Amino acid sequence: MRRTKEDAEKTRLKILEAALELFSRNGYTNTTLARIAEQAGYSRGPIYWHFKNKDELFEAVLSFSQQPLGALIDEANAAAHRPLQAIEHFSRHWLRLLVDNRWHRQSFEILLNKTELTANLERTLKRERKLTRSVVATLTALVRQAQAHGLATPHAGADELGLLCYTYLMGITQTWLFSPRLFNLEQEIDFFVERLLVLVKT
Repeated sequence: MRRTKEDAEKTRLKILEAALELFSRNGYTNTTLARIAEQAGYSRGPIYWHFKNKDELFEAVLSFSQQPLGALIDEANAAAHRPLQAIEHFSRHWLRLLVDNRWHRQSFEILLNKTELTANLERTLKRERKLTRSVVATLTALVRQAQAHGLATPHAGADELGLLCYTYLMGITQTWLFSPRLFNLEQEIDFFVERLLVLVKT
């Protein structure tokens, strides 16, 4: 039977889902292509059809699962004329994605807690660093716009405040993923977002 593009894409997504589950559970090093194939219900053939090796599959997993964050960056940039609202929207939805989107949450778990950052992952690391720079640049631009309109504190530079926003969100992310019983993230979203805005405004 001839495979259609839709069939191929379904297979690819099933492989990505299986790989994401195993990478987040066992880490990069302890996850083999054979185990991913078994989890997905395939032989290794379909994996090699779509991905050259485990490194390429790992990169694809993170790229796919972090697409919502890319969309959030685009939304924030489009709302730059309302900078404080854009910062609030960005930070609130960053935290909501962690609570609501299992794939997105697992991508952070893999990268922050389950991966040895070795040289063979250099392409993935470059992509992640580029994404980080994009987030920081977006937040910095929003802070600069807020300062220009007298909506944010003039007592710190926009670069410093943009970086502060990013590290604040990443700190919450890493702490919760490392120890999810420490606090209920869903219940604390309003508090965290409100305090971030206070930091920016004062």
